Amino acid sequence: MADTQKQIVTVGVTGASGAVLAQKTLSLLEQDARVERIHLVVTEAGQRLFSEELGITSGDLKQLPSRLLSRSTAKIEVLPNKDIGAAIASGSYRVDSMIVVPCSMGTLARIASGVSDDLVSRAADVILKEGRKLVLAIRDTPFNRVHLENMLRAQQAGAVIMPAIPAFYHHPQTIDDLVTQYIYRVLAQIHLPQEHMYRWTGPTSAKKAEA
Repeated sequence: MADTQKQIVTVGVTGASGAVLAQKTLSLLEQDARVERIHLVVTEAGQRLFSEELGITSGDLKQLPSRLLSRSTAKIEVLPNKDIGAAIASGSYRVDSMIVVPCSMGTLARIASGVSDDLVSRAADVILKEGRKLVLAIRDTPFNRVHLENMLRAQQAGAVIMPAIPAFYHHPQTIDDLVTQYIYRVLAQIHLPQEHMYRWTGPTSAKKAEA
C-alpha cells in the first residue's frame, strides 16, 4: 500500500465479551484521516453483545454506527453477516486490513480451519489468502488445547493473535484508559499508529540515575 493511499479497513464484531473494544476501534478508525472507508460486519451474537454490554440495540443495522459513536458518519458501511457475496468477500476488492474485535473462539475456529460460512469468516479468509493484515482480538479465558491449536494455525496462516489483555505500565486511571491503550496497540498492527499511544521507554528510576 502506498504511503499516500488511505486505508480501507474491515471490522468484524462477534459474540465474545468486549463490546467496548469494538466501539473504541470504530471511534478511532472513524476519526483517523488515514482511513478512507470502514466495512463493519456484526454477527447476531455481536449484536446481542452491543445490547447486553452497552445497551445499544441494533434495530436498523445501518443506524448502528451512529448509535455506537453518538454521531452520524458516512465513513462506516454496515454489511449483513449473511451476505457472503459482499465486496469484501472477494480478493479482487481492495481491503487493506481487517480486525475482528472481539473475536470469539467459534470465529477463531472457523478462520483457522478455513470454514467460510458467514461474511466475517469469509472476509478474514480473503485477507489471509491475499497476504493482508488480519488482527484477531481474542476474548476468552482460560484457553483449552483446541483454542491454542486454532490460534497457532491462524497465526501460521498470517493472522496476528492479540488477546484482549490490558497493559498497566502506563498507569491507567479508568477502564477507558485500559481499552484505549489496547486498541492503540491493535491499530499499530495495521500500520495506523496513534499519536497518543503510550510507548515504554524504560524504567523511570533508571532515567533518574542517568541524569
